[in-house]
Amino acid sequence: MHHVILGAGPAGVIAAETIRKHAPADTITVVGDEPEPPYSRMAIPYLLIGNIQEAGTYLRKSAAHFANLRITQVGAKAQKVDAAARTLALDNGQTLKFDRLLIATGSHPVRPPIAGMDLPGVHPCWTLEDARNIMKLAQPGAKVLQMGAGFIGCIIMEALKQRGVELSVVEMGDRMVPRMMGPTAGGMIKDWCETKGVKVYTGTRVKAIEAAGRGLNVKLGNGQTVEADLVISATGVRPAIGFLKDSGITCLQGVLTDEHLQTNVPGIYAAGDCAEAFDKVSGKTIVSAIQPNAAEQARVAALNMVGQRADLKGVTQINVLDTLGMISTSFGNWEGVAGGEHVELTDKASGRHLSLQFKDDVMVGCNSVGWTEHVGVMRGLVEGQVRLGEWKHRLMEDPTKLMDAYLAAAQAQGQWAGAADERRR
Repeated sequence: MHHVILGAGPAGVIAAETIRKHAPADTITVVGDEPEPPYSRMAIPYLLIGNIQEAGTYLRKSAAHFANLRITQVGAKAQKVDAAARTLALDNGQTLKFDRLLIATGSHPVRPPIAGMDLPGVHPCWTLEDARNIMKLAQPGAKVLQMGAGFIGCIIMEALKQRGVELSVVEMGDRMVPRMMGPTAGGMIKDWCETKGVKVYTGTRVKAIEAAGRGLNVKLGNGQTVEADLVISATGVRPAIGFLKDSGITCLQGVLTDEHLQTNVPGIYAAGDCAEAFDKVSGKTIVSAIQPNAAEQARVAALNMVGQRADLKGVTQINVLDTLGMISTSFGNWEGVAGGEHVELTDKASGRHLSLQFKDDVMVGCNSVGWTEHVGVMRGLVEGQVRLGEWKHRLMEDPTKLMDAYLAAAQAQGQWAGAADERRR
């Protein structure tokens, strides 16, 4: 049996290792499109800060790790999948035949249609090569403008500030992290960043980037011009699935999968940031581009690829973000659902905000800023779809009683052990 894994990120590596564990005689090939050993993009900010060297981003520390597991590595990019012929065409001219295929190609940065994006000094922040280019320019005192204040943008911002740059951030939404936070929460994060010396421009966009001597002039939609030595594009990502056009594999926002992570084509699976799986909280399929979900999807897909039935229990939108020291969270349907109810508690003076969303007696989503108590309980209530009963009304009156509500309601449903452990800690 030949298993081909397309993608050498966390999902691809975990899938390859899982297959080898359960199918010691099978052939495994991992295809990656970057020259470096498999690495974690989530480690790049720590590289920018200087906490680690490039080797610290590598997913496995031994250079012989994959060879020792008899996992063949191929450096190339996918061009076409022929589902009927069970072949994968690569841009190096090679064609791989497979019995089972896992699509784990992840995401790629969205390139905004802005004049000047090809100028020297304009870079995304997605690959190790991008990080090298950024570190050359993001020296102490350098003027850096970042396009985008979403989840990824805020993580990059932390690293840039620690490099001692003069930082400006432009976000076309009316607040920071608009796809994760409501108006109050996103506004509080903006205020916090400005107290830390970051210039934040919301409700506008970059219209053009022009060369200006040895630097750049960045023209904004609000009429302002910002000088920069470096412009970083962090305007979002989308699943890297363009090569699947006309393959017969069903794609919506990502590669559509069932509870086994199998696509509509038997023997072809998907996992990670390119996969679209069922979210039991929202009741629809979503792409949940976070590493814990990628790891679990890879494990489930790999088990099914070797003939062991395994089901994905579902994915949920889960985000915990550290923005220059301010912790914020977003779980599930944080915007609420039709016919639902919500309660908010805000103390801007102390930088704390809590928003809970309900559908009947189930908490279906929440936001928090500066509210680090019982983050695991918030996730557990949303992800576990715990029926709160009378505790729903108590939370509407006092949303800080999350732990008490979880223990009382989840204990009755046999789900309370994890929260009880958290309380003891």
